[in-house]
Amino acid sequence: MLFISPWIIGTLVFKLYPILASFYYSLTEYTVINPPKFVGLKNYVELMKDDVFHKSLKNTLYMASIGTFITTVFAITYAILLSDKRLRGLSVLRALAFIPTLVPAVVIGILWIWVLQADNGVINTLLGYIGIEGPGWIADPAWAKPSFILIMLWTCGGAIIIYIAGLQEIPESLYESAEIDGAGKLRQTFSITLPLLSPVILYNVVTLLINVFQWFAEPLIMTNGGPDNETLFYSLNLYRHAFQYFKMGYASAMAWI
Repeated sequence: MLFISPWIIGTLVFKLYPILASFYYSLTEYTVINPPKFVGLKNYVELMKDDVFHKSLKNTLYMASIGTFITTVFAITYAILLSDKRLRGLSVLRALAFIPTLVPAVVIGILWIWVLQADNGVINTLLGYIGIEGPGWIADPAWAKPSFILIMLWTCGGAIIIYIAGLQEIPESLYESAEIDGAGKLRQTFSITLPLLSPVILYNVVTLLINVFQWFAEPLIMTNGGPDNETLFYSLNLYRHAFQYFKMGYASAMAWI
């Protein structure tokens, strides 16, 4: 107990107390400067009528569903390709997939502003070489969230490495038996690879969902929720109410939802 007491005290003081305090604050009108004033469920009722809250929730659920699905399919496909031992430069390709996860969030935001610029961004410049006029990306409401899905794909190297580790645990004899029975690569993928990889897929999907619901730094730096609140994600909206509007009770209610 003595040895684990620093962890226990740290958890009680810095985790459990703030969680319980935030629930109390969610039932109050609290501006940080003045003492909390108890208002019951008023904050929760107002949230249900708040169009901006609904927009931020919708944006986040879009990324949690469509973004997570596309990223998971991409990561699994890339991991399967990188598990082919006949592929040249395998270690280099794996390193290239993982390196973006080491880049700090602030740098990622600045880098992708440069990449996604409408006029002279890297992507639109490359598209211009083949005669395609690129969209406005983060400046266009229709393309803003898909732009952030591109960032999710670029930073999913950690998941790719975990998928590769999971693929290496699948016995090679299963693929050999399937090949003898006449199963092609596609059939092997759906009948052997994906079922046996399902625990790893579940872990990565849950981790990705948590990250999406906590997504904050990149949207703040790149768009600050714009254009037209299309990239106003839940955490960013919560941050605004807590630290810009000083509606700490309202923000605490958002956190509990």
